[in-house]
Amino acid sequence: MPELPEVEVVRRGLVNWVRGRTIDAVEVLDPRSIRRHALGAADFIGNLEGAVVSDVVRRGKFLWMPLADSTAAAAEDPGTAPAPKAALMAHLGMSGQLLMQDPSVPDEKHLKVRFRLSHREGMPGQLRFVDQRIFGGLFVTSLVPTDDGGPGGLAESPLPLIAEEAAHIARDPLDPAFSFDLFYQRLRKRRTGLKRALLDQGLVSGIGNIYADEALWRARLHYARPTDTLRRSEARRVLDSARDVMLDALDAGGTSFDSLYVNVNGASGYFDRSLNAYGRTGEPCKRCAAAGIHSIIRREQFMNRSSHTCPVCQPRPRNGRW
Repeated sequence: MPELPEVEVVRRGLVNWVRGRTIDAVEVLDPRSIRRHALGAADFIGNLEGAVVSDVVRRGKFLWMPLADSTAAAAEDPGTAPAPKAALMAHLGMSGQLLMQDPSVPDEKHLKVRFRLSHREGMPGQLRFVDQRIFGGLFVTSLVPTDDGGPGGLAESPLPLIAEEAAHIARDPLDPAFSFDLFYQRLRKRRTGLKRALLDQGLVSGIGNIYADEALWRARLHYARPTDTLRRSEARRVLDSARDVMLDALDAGGTSFDSLYVNVNGASGYFDRSLNAYGRTGEPCKRCAAAGIHSIIRREQFMNRSSHTCPVCQPRPRNGRW
């Protein structure tokens, strides 16, 4: 499942290609990929054709494209244009891809939805949604005010609006409006294990299993550490570690364990080659090895998933919680 860095790679790619362009035509080749749009294909197409993609926004792993009407987009003073009321929401699922292609490029085998965009010199004319496993999908949703009055998410021109389906999740560590004080206050009230808290999208969004393991390894903390025992400095360390590991992943273009995940130009990420904990079961801990200490990364079952830790530099707490 793509995590925050992978979705941010897609957002950044889409901004360069689709922002400010009009959706001239929409073709739904497989209705299963718009099953979350309850009113069906005709309504989906009707809401999109003629709309202008005003931005590409991400909060956590949620990605959406606010839609403006062509009259508002053409206003001489963008500041006077009405705020968009709807957005195209994209859920990548396990294998969803948003690809920019020229019309001359043959259709991909698992092409589900095609968007024909207004002409822009030197840019591909189509945005294609490709999804082999059909766990992802697209739908049109409403934009609602954010509960704190801040930007809805990371965007080029942030607005205090958020896609309705993402309104329940907290801000993510890469969001400039993220509040550490609020995060720490809520974290201390959770009587649970640290990793479970990091995976709670209502506390902090965008941290999935891979990056939770990597952040905890960098912070030298065990996943079962009780949240109500964390000192402020420790909470800061793990959050900074989560932010740093995701920024490193962004620099590498995202983690790609599945060849089906690519960014909008078809290029896979290479951060999986730089992992320190996740997926390294039975291998030496790099940090301990550098200090001349023999320690092997271990894998344990956790919430129907796996956790990867070093038993030396991430010792299990005596009063650990799941």
